[in-house]
Amino acid sequence: MKAQMSFFLILISSLSGSQGIFRSDFFTYVPMNEQIIIGRLDEDIILPSSFERGSEVVIHWKYQDSYNSYNVHSYYKGSGHLESQDTRYANRTSLFYNEIQNGNASLFFRRLSLLDEGIYTCYVGTAIQAITNKVVLKVGVFLTPMMKYEKRNTNSFLICSVLSVYPRPIITWKMDNTLISENNMEETGSLGPFSINSTLNITGSNSSYECTIENSLLKQTWTGRWTMKDGLHKMQTEHVSLSCELVNDYFSPNQDFKVTWSRMESGISSILAYYLSSSQNTTFYESRFSWNKELKNQSDFSMNLMDLRLSDSGEYLCNISSDEYTLLTIHTVHIEPSQETASDNKGLWILVASLILVAGLILVLCLILCPSHPL
Repeated sequence: MKAQMSFFLILISSLSGSQGIFRSDFFTYVPMNEQIIIGRLDEDIILPSSFERGSEVVIHWKYQDSYNSYNVHSYYKGSGHLESQDTRYANRTSLFYNEIQNGNASLFFRRLSLLDEGIYTCYVGTAIQAITNKVVLKVGVFLTPMMKYEKRNTNSFLICSVLSVYPRPIITWKMDNTLISENNMEETGSLGPFSINSTLNITGSNSSYECTIENSLLKQTWTGRWTMKDGLHKMQTEHVSLSCELVNDYFSPNQDFKVTWSRMESGISSILAYYLSSSQNTTFYESRFSWNKELKNQSDFSMNLMDLRLSDSGEYLCNISSDEYTLLTIHTVHIEPSQETASDNKGLWILVASLILVAGLILVLCLILCPSHPL
Protein backbone atom coordinates (compact mmCIF):
# COMPACT_ATOMS: atom_id res chain seq x y z
CA MET A 1 0.00 0.00 0.00
CA LYS A 2 2.88 2.38 0.73
CA ALA A 3 4.24 1.75 -2.76
CA GLN A 4 0.87 2.66 -4.28
CA MET A 5 0.68 5.81 -2.19
CA SER A 6 4.15 6.84 -3.29
CA PHE A 7 3.21 6.20 -6.94
CA PHE A 8 0.26 8.58 -6.78
CA LEU A 9 2.28 11.21 -4.92
CA ILE A 10 4.97 11.17 -7.58
CA LEU A 11 2.41 11.07 -10.44
CA ILE A 12 0.36 13.99 -9.17
CA SER A 13 3.41 16.02 -8.32
CA SER A 14 5.00 15.52 -11.72
CA LEU A 15 1.80 16.28 -13.63
CA SER A 16 1.13 19.45 -11.70
CA GLY A 17 4.64 20.78 -12.18
CA SER A 18 5.05 21.35 -8.41
CA GLN A 19 7.62 19.79 -6.15
CA GLY A 20 7.28 18.90 -2.50
CA ILE A 21 3.95 20.53 -1.83
CA PHE A 22 2.20 17.31 -0.70
CA ARG A 23 2.96 15.76 2.66
CA SER A 24 2.53 12.03 3.02
CA ASP A 25 1.00 12.31 6.48
CA PHE A 26 -2.04 14.06 4.94
CA PHE A 27 -2.31 11.60 2.01
CA THR A 28 -4.60 8.53 2.31
CA TYR A 29 -5.23 5.53 0.09
CA VAL A 30 -8.78 4.10 -0.11
CA PRO A 31 -9.06 0.32 -0.64
CA MET A 32 -10.57 -0.88 -3.93
CA ASN A 33 -14.30 -1.39 -4.18
CA GLU A 34 -16.07 -3.39 -6.90
CA GLN A 35 -19.34 -3.04 -8.79
CA ILE A 36 -21.03 -5.24 -11.39
CA ILE A 37 -22.64 -3.31 -14.25
CA ILE A 38 -24.86 -4.96 -16.87
CA GLY A 39 -25.25 -3.35 -20.30
CA ARG A 40 -27.03 -4.21 -23.52
CA LEU A 41 -25.42 -4.82 -26.88
CA ASP A 42 -25.16 -1.69 -29.09
CA GLU A 43 -26.47 0.55 -26.31
CA ASP A 44 -24.63 3.13 -24.15
CA ILE A 45 -23.77 2.76 -20.49
CA ILE A 46 -22.03 4.55 -17.62
CA LEU A 47 -19.27 2.87 -15.61
CA PRO A 48 -19.53 4.54 -12.17
CA SER A 49 -16.62 5.90 -10.16
CA SER A 50 -16.64 8.54 -7.44
CA PHE A 51 -14.09 10.09 -5.10
CA GLU A 52 -13.75 12.78 -2.46
CA ARG A 53 -13.21 16.16 -4.02
CA GLY A 54 -9.65 17.43 -4.16
CA SER A 55 -7.25 19.44 -6.28
CA GLU A 56 -4.94 18.27 -9.06
CA VAL A 57 -7.18 15.37 -10.11
CA VAL A 58 -5.69 12.49 -12.10
CA ILE A 59 -7.99 9.82 -13.61
CA HIS A 60 -6.95 6.68 -15.46
CA TRP A 61 -9.53 4.17 -16.74
CA LYS A 62 -8.01 0.84 -17.83
CA TYR A 63 -9.28 -2.48 -19.14
CA GLN A 64 -7.66 -5.57 -17.65
CA ASP A 65 -7.73 -9.05 -19.17
CA SER A 66 -5.80 -12.16 -18.17
CA TYR A 67 -2.62 -11.00 -19.87
CA ASN A 68 -2.56 -7.24 -20.47
CA SER A 69 -3.83 -3.85 -19.40
CA TYR A 70 -5.26 -1.44 -22.00
CA ASN A 71 -5.69 2.33 -21.69
CA VAL A 72 -9.32 3.35 -21.99
CA HIS A 73 -9.42 7.00 -20.96
CA SER A 74 -7.13 9.40 -19.08
CA TYR A 75 -7.52 12.83 -17.52
CA TYR A 76 -4.95 15.09 -15.91
CA LYS A 77 -3.86 18.73 -15.89
CA GLY A 78 -7.49 19.72 -16.28
CA SER A 79 -8.19 18.00 -19.61
CA GLY A 80 -8.60 14.60 -21.27
CA HIS A 81 -5.59 12.82 -22.72
CA LEU A 82 -6.24 10.09 -25.28
CA GLU A 83 -2.77 9.79 -26.84
CA SER A 84 -2.29 6.29 -25.45
CA GLN A 85 -5.94 5.19 -25.72
CA ASP A 86 -6.40 1.70 -27.20
CA THR A 87 -7.94 1.90 -30.67
CA ARG A 88 -10.94 -0.25 -29.75
CA TYR A 89 -12.21 2.61 -27.55
CA ALA A 90 -11.66 5.42 -30.05
CA ASN A 91 -14.63 7.84 -30.16
CA ARG A 92 -16.53 5.68 -27.70
CA THR A 93 -15.59 7.02 -24.26
CA SER A 94 -15.85 10.32 -22.41
CA LEU A 95 -15.83 11.68 -18.87
CA PHE A 96 -18.26 14.10 -17.28
CA TYR A 97 -15.75 16.94 -17.25
CA ASN A 98 -18.09 19.46 -15.60
CA GLU A 99 -18.65 17.09 -12.69
CA ILE A 100 -15.08 15.96 -11.99
CA GLN A 101 -14.64 18.83 -9.52
CA ASN A 102 -17.61 17.36 -7.61
CA GLY A 103 -15.99 13.94 -7.32
CA ASN A 104 -17.46 12.23 -10.40
CA ALA A 105 -14.95 10.13 -12.37
CA SER A 106 -17.57 7.97 -14.12
CA LEU A 107 -16.95 6.85 -17.70
CA PHE A 108 -19.58 7.22 -20.42
CA PHE A 109 -19.30 4.21 -22.76
CA ARG A 110 -20.94 4.20 -26.22
CA ARG A 111 -22.17 1.36 -28.47
CA LEU A 112 -21.33 -1.67 -26.35
CA SER A 113 -20.05 -4.84 -28.00
CA LEU A 114 -19.58 -8.29 -26.52
CA LEU A 115 -15.81 -7.71 -26.67
CA ASP A 116 -16.23 -4.91 -24.13
CA GLU A 117 -17.08 -7.40 -21.39
CA GLY A 118 -14.50 -7.62 -18.63
CA ILE A 119 -12.84 -5.81 -15.74
CA TYR A 120 -12.31 -2.05 -15.74
CA THR A 121 -10.31 -0.16 -13.11
CA CYS A 122 -10.52 3.54 -12.37
CA TYR A 123 -7.50 5.09 -10.61
CA VAL A 124 -8.14 8.53 -9.14
CA GLY A 125 -5.48 10.57 -7.42
CA THR A 126 -5.83 13.99 -5.78
CA ALA A 127 -3.65 16.09 -3.50
CA ILE A 128 -4.86 14.21 -0.44
CA GLN A 129 -6.19 10.85 -1.60
CA ALA A 130 -5.79 7.96 -4.02
CA ILE A 131 -8.54 5.44 -4.77
CA THR A 132 -9.08 2.50 -7.10
CA ASN A 133 -12.59 1.59 -8.23
CA LYS A 134 -13.20 -1.72 -10.00
CA VAL A 135 -16.11 -2.25 -12.38
CA VAL A 136 -17.02 -5.65 -13.85
CA LEU A 137 -18.91 -5.04 -17.10
CA LYS A 138 -21.22 -7.71 -18.48
CA VAL A 139 -23.02 -7.32 -21.81
CA GLY A 140 -26.23 -9.07 -22.80
CA VAL A 141 -28.71 -9.07 -25.67
CA PHE A 142 -32.26 -10.40 -26.04
CA LEU A 143 -33.71 -9.41 -29.39
CA THR A 144 -36.88 -10.51 -31.21
CA PRO A 145 -38.12 -13.67 -29.47
CA MET A 146 -41.18 -15.21 -31.14
CA MET A 147 -43.34 -18.31 -31.51
CA LYS A 148 -44.37 -19.59 -34.96
CA TYR A 149 -46.86 -22.25 -36.04
CA GLU A 150 -46.01 -24.17 -39.20
CA LYS A 151 -47.66 -26.86 -41.31
CA ARG A 152 -45.36 -29.15 -43.30
CA ASN A 153 -47.35 -31.62 -45.36
CA THR A 154 -49.40 -33.46 -42.72
CA ASN A 155 -47.20 -32.44 -39.78
CA SER A 156 -47.66 -29.50 -37.43
CA PHE A 157 -44.83 -27.74 -35.59
CA LEU A 158 -44.31 -25.00 -33.04
CA ILE A 159 -41.05 -23.05 -33.25
CA CYS A 160 -39.75 -20.86 -30.44
CA SER A 161 -36.94 -18.64 -31.70
CA VAL A 162 -34.82 -15.67 -30.71
CA LEU A 163 -32.97 -13.68 -33.36
CA SER A 164 -30.10 -12.46 -31.17
CA VAL A 165 -29.36 -13.50 -27.59
CA TYR A 166 -26.39 -13.54 -25.19
CA PRO A 167 -25.51 -15.37 -23.08
CA ARG A 168 -27.20 -18.65 -24.06
CA PRO A 169 -30.78 -18.60 -22.80
CA ILE A 170 -32.76 -21.19 -20.87
CA ILE A 171 -35.59 -22.58 -23.05
CA THR A 172 -38.39 -24.64 -21.52
CA TRP A 173 -41.48 -26.24 -23.07
CA LYS A 174 -44.74 -27.19 -21.37
CA MET A 175 -47.69 -29.23 -22.63
CA ASP A 176 -50.84 -28.66 -20.59
CA ASN A 177 -48.61 -27.09 -17.88
CA THR A 178 -46.33 -30.16 -17.74
CA LEU A 179 -42.63 -29.83 -18.63
CA ILE A 180 -41.57 -31.62 -21.83
CA SER A 181 -38.46 -31.62 -24.06
CA GLU A 182 -38.34 -30.13 -27.55
CA ASN A 183 -37.71 -32.21 -30.69
CA ASN A 184 -34.90 -30.14 -32.16
CA MET A 185 -32.61 -27.23 -31.26
CA GLU A 186 -30.71 -25.18 -33.83
CA GLU A 187 -28.09 -22.58 -32.90
CA THR A 188 -25.92 -20.23 -34.95
CA GLY A 189 -23.15 -17.95 -33.70
CA SER A 190 -20.27 -19.82 -32.09
CA LEU A 191 -19.16 -17.02 -29.75
CA GLY A 192 -22.31 -14.95 -29.57
CA PRO A 193 -24.63 -13.35 -29.97
CA PHE A 194 -26.59 -16.50 -30.74
CA SER A 195 -29.61 -17.14 -32.95
CA ILE A 196 -31.68 -20.06 -31.66
CA ASN A 197 -34.64 -22.09 -32.93
CA SER A 198 -36.34 -24.67 -30.72
CA THR A 199 -38.85 -26.87 -32.58
CA LEU A 200 -41.63 -29.08 -31.20
CA ASN A 201 -43.73 -31.53 -33.24
CA ILE A 202 -47.39 -31.23 -32.19
CA THR A 203 -48.92 -33.42 -34.91
CA GLY A 204 -52.13 -35.10 -33.77
CA SER A 205 -52.36 -33.21 -30.48
CA ASN A 206 -55.01 -30.73 -29.31
CA SER A 207 -53.15 -29.86 -26.11
CA SER A 208 -52.07 -26.34 -25.18
CA TYR A 209 -48.35 -25.57 -25.38
CA GLU A 210 -46.14 -22.99 -23.74
CA CYS A 211 -42.55 -22.02 -24.48
CA THR A 212 -40.39 -19.83 -22.22
CA ILE A 213 -37.07 -18.19 -23.16
CA GLU A 214 -35.11 -16.71 -20.25
CA ASN A 215 -32.04 -14.48 -20.32
CA SER A 216 -30.72 -14.82 -16.78
CA LEU A 217 -28.14 -12.02 -17.14
CA LEU A 218 -30.69 -9.40 -18.22
CA LYS A 219 -33.36 -10.93 -15.97
CA GLN A 220 -35.69 -10.90 -18.96
CA THR A 221 -38.21 -13.63 -19.80
CA TRP A 222 -40.40 -14.11 -22.88
CA THR A 223 -43.32 -16.56 -23.08
CA GLY A 224 -45.16 -18.01 -26.08
CA ARG A 225 -48.47 -19.85 -25.75
CA TRP A 226 -50.37 -21.90 -28.36
CA THR A 227 -54.01 -23.00 -28.03
CA MET A 228 -56.24 -24.87 -30.48
CA LYS A 229 -59.99 -24.29 -30.32
CA ASP A 230 -62.63 -26.89 -31.15
CA GLY A 231 -63.29 -27.35 -34.86
CA LEU A 232 -66.13 -25.33 -36.39
CA HIS A 233 -68.55 -26.73 -38.99
CA LYS A 234 -70.49 -24.24 -41.05
CA MET A 235 -72.65 -24.21 -44.15
CA GLN A 236 -71.85 -22.30 -47.29
CA THR A 237 -73.10 -18.63 -47.32
CA GLU A 238 -73.29 -18.56 -43.48
CA HIS A 239 -70.84 -16.62 -41.26
CA VAL A 240 -68.42 -17.81 -38.60
CA SER A 241 -67.10 -16.09 -35.46
CA LEU A 242 -63.48 -16.84 -34.52
CA SER A 243 -62.54 -16.03 -30.92
CA CYS A 244 -59.26 -14.42 -29.83
CA GLU A 245 -58.79 -12.59 -26.53
CA LEU A 246 -55.96 -11.19 -24.46
CA VAL A 247 -55.02 -13.00 -21.26
CA ASN A 248 -54.56 -10.60 -18.35
CA ASP A 249 -51.86 -12.79 -16.83
CA TYR A 250 -49.68 -12.14 -19.87
CA PHE A 251 -50.29 -8.55 -20.96
CA SER A 252 -50.12 -5.44 -18.81
CA PRO A 253 -52.62 -2.60 -19.56
CA ASN A 254 -50.07 -0.18 -21.03
CA GLN A 255 -48.05 -2.70 -23.01
CA ASP A 256 -47.80 -2.22 -26.79
CA PHE A 257 -48.75 -5.22 -28.90
CA LYS A 258 -49.91 -6.23 -32.35
CA VAL A 259 -52.63 -8.61 -33.54
CA THR A 260 -52.41 -10.55 -36.79
CA TRP A 261 -55.12 -12.80 -38.21
CA SER A 262 -53.99 -15.19 -40.96
CA ARG A 263 -55.16 -18.27 -42.83
CA MET A 264 -53.01 -21.37 -43.18
CA GLU A 265 -53.30 -23.22 -46.49
CA SER A 266 -50.89 -25.82 -47.90
CA GLY A 267 -48.16 -24.64 -45.53
CA ILE A 268 -48.55 -21.02 -46.67
CA SER A 269 -49.83 -18.26 -44.39
CA SER A 270 -51.83 -15.36 -45.84
CA ILE A 271 -52.65 -12.30 -43.68
CA LEU A 272 -56.33 -11.38 -43.35
CA ALA A 273 -56.19 -8.51 -40.81
CA TYR A 274 -53.64 -6.58 -38.78
CA TYR A 275 -53.98 -4.34 -35.69
CA LEU A 276 -51.34 -2.21 -33.91
CA SER A 277 -52.18 -1.06 -30.37
CA SER A 278 -49.79 1.91 -30.31
CA SER A 279 -51.60 3.62 -33.20
CA GLN A 280 -54.92 1.72 -32.94
CA ASN A 281 -54.83 1.29 -36.70
CA THR A 282 -56.40 -1.71 -38.39
CA THR A 283 -55.65 -3.03 -41.87
CA PHE A 284 -57.91 -5.58 -43.59
CA TYR A 285 -56.73 -7.77 -46.46
CA GLU A 286 -60.05 -9.67 -46.78
CA SER A 287 -63.23 -7.64 -47.31
CA ARG A 288 -65.42 -10.32 -45.69
CA PHE A 289 -63.40 -10.15 -42.46
CA SER A 290 -64.46 -7.81 -39.61
CA TRP A 291 -64.06 -7.41 -35.85
CA ASN A 292 -66.69 -9.18 -33.81
CA LYS A 293 -66.74 -6.29 -31.32
CA GLU A 294 -65.58 -2.70 -31.18
CA LEU A 295 -62.00 -2.47 -29.97
CA LYS A 296 -62.74 -0.15 -27.08
CA ASN A 297 -61.08 -2.11 -24.31
CA GLN A 298 -58.43 -3.64 -26.60
CA SER A 299 -58.86 -7.11 -25.12
CA ASP A 300 -61.24 -9.00 -27.45
CA PHE A 301 -59.97 -9.45 -31.01
CA SER A 302 -62.50 -12.03 -32.20
CA MET A 303 -63.33 -11.88 -35.90
CA ASN A 304 -66.31 -12.56 -38.16
CA LEU A 305 -65.93 -14.10 -41.62
CA MET A 306 -69.04 -13.49 -43.69
CA ASP A 307 -70.60 -15.18 -46.74
CA LEU A 308 -68.66 -18.40 -46.34
CA ARG A 309 -67.37 -20.24 -49.39
CA LEU A 310 -66.25 -23.82 -49.77
CA SER A 311 -62.71 -22.53 -50.32
CA ASP A 312 -62.76 -20.94 -46.82
CA SER A 313 -62.22 -24.33 -45.18
CA GLY A 314 -58.89 -24.44 -43.36
CA GLU A 315 -56.97 -23.20 -40.31
CA TYR A 316 -57.20 -19.63 -39.00
CA LEU A 317 -54.53 -18.25 -36.70
CA CYS A 318 -54.72 -15.27 -34.32
CA ASN A 319 -51.31 -13.98 -33.21
CA ILE A 320 -51.11 -11.45 -30.34
CA SER A 321 -47.49 -10.43 -29.75
CA SER A 322 -45.55 -8.01 -27.56
CA ASP A 323 -41.91 -7.75 -26.46
CA GLU A 324 -42.64 -10.20 -23.63
CA TYR A 325 -45.35 -12.54 -24.92
CA THR A 326 -46.85 -14.24 -27.97
CA LEU A 327 -50.32 -15.80 -27.80
CA LEU A 328 -51.35 -18.03 -30.71
CA THR A 329 -54.96 -19.17 -31.06
CA ILE A 330 -55.90 -21.49 -33.91
CA HIS A 331 -59.32 -22.43 -35.31
CA THR A 332 -60.12 -25.19 -37.79
CA VAL A 333 -63.11 -24.35 -39.98
CA HIS A 334 -65.00 -26.85 -42.19
CA ILE A 335 -67.39 -25.42 -44.79
CA GLU A 336 -70.07 -27.71 -46.23
CA PRO A 337 -72.37 -27.04 -49.20
CA SER A 338 -75.69 -25.44 -48.32
CA GLN A 339 -78.93 -27.32 -48.99
CA GLU A 340 -79.78 -25.03 -51.91
CA THR A 341 -76.37 -25.56 -53.41
CA ALA A 342 -76.60 -29.29 -52.88
CA SER A 343 -80.09 -29.31 -54.47
CA ASP A 344 -78.86 -27.24 -57.42
CA ASN A 345 -75.91 -29.58 -57.85
CA LYS A 346 -78.22 -32.60 -57.71
CA GLY A 347 -80.52 -31.10 -60.40
CA LEU A 348 -77.50 -30.32 -62.57
CA TRP A 349 -76.27 -33.90 -62.34
CA ILE A 350 -79.74 -35.20 -63.24
CA LEU A 351 -79.84 -32.88 -66.26
CA VAL A 352 -76.38 -33.99 -67.40
CA ALA A 353 -77.30 -37.66 -66.95
CA SER A 354 -80.52 -37.18 -68.90
CA LEU A 355 -78.69 -35.51 -71.78
CA ILE A 356 -76.18 -38.34 -71.89
CA LEU A 357 -79.02 -40.90 -71.93
CA VAL A 358 -80.87 -39.10 -74.76
CA ALA A 359 -77.69 -38.85 -76.80
CA GLY A 360 -77.12 -42.58 -76.33
CA LEU A 361 -80.63 -43.47 -77.46
CA ILE A 362 -80.30 -41.31 -80.58
CA LEU A 363 -77.04 -43.03 -81.45
CA VAL A 364 -78.59 -46.51 -81.02
CA LEU A 365 -81.64 -45.59 -83.16
CA CYS A 366 -79.37 -44.20 -85.85
CA LEU A 367 -77.44 -47.44 -86.01
CA ILE A 368 -80.64 -49.46 -86.29
CA LEU A 369 -82.63 -47.38 -88.72
CA CYS A 370 -79.96 -45.89 -90.93
CA PRO A 371 -79.13 -48.05 -94.06
CA SER A 372 -75.83 -49.82 -93.98
CA HIS A 373 -73.12 -48.55 -96.29
CA PRO A 374 -71.26 -51.09 -98.39
CA LEU A 375 -67.57 -51.53 -97.60
